[in-house]
Amino acid sequence: MARFRTWVGIALAGALSMSLAGCSSTGGKRAEDARKAAAAQGRAAVNTPRWTFAMITHSGDGDTFWDIVQSGAKQAAVKDNINFLYSHDDEAQQQAQLVDAAVDKKVDGIIVTLAKPDAMKAALARAEKAGIPVVTVNSGSAQSKAFGALTHIGQDETIAGEAVGEELNKRGRKKALCVLHEQGNVGHEQRCDGVAKTFHGTLRKLYVNGTSMPDVQSSIGAKLQADPSLDAIVTLGAPYADTAVKARTDAGSKAEIDTFDLNAKVAAELKDGTLGFAVDQQPYLQGYQVVDLLWLYKYNGDVLGGGKPVLTGPQIITRDQASALAEYTERGTR
Repeated sequence: MARFRTWVGIALAGALSMSLAGCSSTGGKRAEDARKAAAAQGRAAVNTPRWTFAMITHSGDGDTFWDIVQSGAKQAAVKDNINFLYSHDDEAQQQAQLVDAAVDKKVDGIIVTLAKPDAMKAALARAEKAGIPVVTVNSGSAQSKAFGALTHIGQDETIAGEAVGEELNKRGRKKALCVLHEQGNVGHEQRCDGVAKTFHGTLRKLYVNGTSMPDVQSSIGAKLQADPSLDAIVTLGAPYADTAVKARTDAGSKAEIDTFDLNAKVAAELKDGTLGFAVDQQPYLQGYQVVDLLWLYKYNGDVLGGGKPVLTGPQIITRDQASALAEYTERGTR
């Protein structure tokens, strides 16, 4: 019986690495059940040392996107026998101090976002001097290599923006507003600039205070009321899409609302036609891959990407694809 229990624990831990393999609703449920069982066991699928990896992001409080990133990172950490530490601050200098703190703790690996790269350069130099491997994730692909990171995991923000511009063209849109909710975030600027590069119509940028949804709603609403010819609003994060929908309703506008990133609310609004399309950069995959990559580097000296970013997006999600992804968004992995 003891041998049987041990075998079951090993099998469940191995099933963890296959948790994304199910495509049908039945297969997806089986994979999810196996994932939950393995997580409950709390057992690693490897016997490597229990290294400590610290992820430090530029996320503000309550951002569902980063909940999904963490979900993937924690899943990989269980599998890889990693002690996973997460911290965040949307103020660049505070984020840099969190990196310094991780260096002082002598962690075995650092995962960091570079939304405001200039503020992070000195902190990453300290990590490199201390011999701590660094991987960047989500933002900062252009600066990643120069700052000493092994590689970058995420989407190319310019390419993602270009995909949005092309999709807007397909939909016959002529005048769009790109809503930036975090001033100074280079990735957000790259997204909007990418849209402008391929969009055949007119694009305007709107800077809003992303920490206040009432401010976001009133700012978008004011633009819609002032310019009835606006026929598309592009938000740069899933939580802001629903706020844009409310602003549209209040303004009596018929502008299409499109967004970067995916969550359960966005998937539901894609299905019922409230939203036009979403750009998915697969945050669960970002979190999972970045932990797995660091583990592979520590264990086997492996590095992905060949000196280039490892892309997790963009993927354009429309009403047709939203139904197939619903179960994944509801469980918090898409």
